[in-house]
Amino acid sequence: MKHLFARFATKTSEWAGKPVIFILALSVVIIWAMLGPLFDYSETWQLIINTGTTIITFLMVFVLQNAQTRDTRAIQAKLNEIILTSHAENRFIGIENLDEEELKHLDQLVAKAAKGRGETEACRTAEAVEAAAPKKTDARKRSANAKGSKMKQRPLEKS
Repeated sequence: MKHLFARFATKTSEWAGKPVIFILALSVVIIWAMLGPLFDYSETWQLIINTGTTIITFLMVFVLQNAQTRDTRAIQAKLNEIILTSHAENRFIGIENLDEEELKHLDQLVAKAAKGRGETEACRTAEAVEAAAPKKTDARKRSANAKGSKMKQRPLEKS
């Protein structure tokens, strides 16, 4: 059942994002508006569009959120794999779990390090990432090292 909904959500989100579906929705609204004089702009006429759009919007929120969440998790897993198998800074794995304030602070530190503010700032950035990252990141590093990977932890370098 879970996989069935995932496939349904993926197909629906792909389908809903097509230009032809937008044109179809726009056409429905135009036809509805043109029927206004025929129904004397009655409450029933208004209720038809309000009910239809509310139901579609309500259901699409859940479908699209499901598809987006899975896409985000897949992208995060791919990025983590790239970090683990490259010379990138391993301490960045898991930072998606930080709160908004920590992420903003980290972004500012990384931007300063990227502008070449010196090795000291880059080291502080790496230390801030390590301090803020979830503890399971360390367990993942140990697990990867146990598998014989040649990951190096090093401070951020200047660009």
